[in-house]
Amino acid sequence: MTNALLCVLLALLAATSCRPATPPREFDGQAAFRYLETQVRFGPRIPGTAGHERMADWLDSLLRSRADTLLVQAWVHTTGKGVRLPLRNLLARFNPGAGERILFLAHWDTRPRADRDPTDSTRPVPGANDGASGVAVLLGMADALKAKPPRVGVDLLFVDGEDYGNFETEKEDVLIGSRYYARHLPPGPRPLYAVLVDMVGDRDLTIKQEGQSLLAAPEVVDLVWSEARKLGYAQYFIPTPGPTLTDDHVELIKVGIRAIDVVDFEYGGPDNRYWHTRADSLDKVSAASLQVVGDVMMALVRRAER
Repeated sequence: MTNALLCVLLALLAATSCRPATPPREFDGQAAFRYLETQVRFGPRIPGTAGHERMADWLDSLLRSRADTLLVQAWVHTTGKGVRLPLRNLLARFNPGAGERILFLAHWDTRPRADRDPTDSTRPVPGANDGASGVAVLLGMADALKAKPPRVGVDLLFVDGEDYGNFETEKEDVLIGSRYYARHLPPGPRPLYAVLVDMVGDRDLTIKQEGQSLLAAPEVVDLVWSEARKLGYAQYFIPTPGPTLTDDHVELIKVGIRAIDVVDFEYGGPDNRYWHTRADSLDKVSAASLQVVGDVMMALVRRAER
């Protein structure tokens, strides 16, 4: 070996030894995707159906083994058409005694009718993205928080009945779980802020800044997009205004909680063509997208600890 080559190898070795190690990811996107697949295998998670009941029991069991405490809100909602729906919200709490808390939420039910489907609008939506993806992110967070308990309070809220009715004509039959939670807040301090994750599994992930979020809690929007940028995810968290949506965060905003919606509302392209259709299926979502969103959510938790 020549002296010149030896010098080059020693220089490379020194550079490698001084390079900071990449910290291991807390959030496991592949495990989160398995949670997503399990939900879809339950079939439609429509309130009042067997799939909905099985899903609720599965969530309850998982969360009891991970969270410090689990609060279950169970009630019966009567729709405008007189249908009685048994519903369940589940609130998994980590470090429940902490005075400073962050709330993350997602809805776990699925839509009874694929009302935007071009071929059959009477069948239910599979809900791989609209429902299962947000839940998968929260369950992945539960695993990470179990492995490394947070020094701040973290609440993971799984709300029911978000997608049951018509958003234009049956306003009391949508956002049911988040509205119930807002009217029956658990004891203790309110969260510093809340982040709703909805439709975040799209293979072509594009998350813009939702309109009501920008109005109600612009500083929380800035915080989330800043953390995404630091992680190198600026191509997924686009810092530009997106659509204004009626989603679960609205019910929290109404009671004074600074809540935002992290949502990809370009599911299947700018026309959102997979939303509320039978095409909302496993082949349209990915573990990689769950990884991106899960990493950002966990970064928010760890930032609050500093």
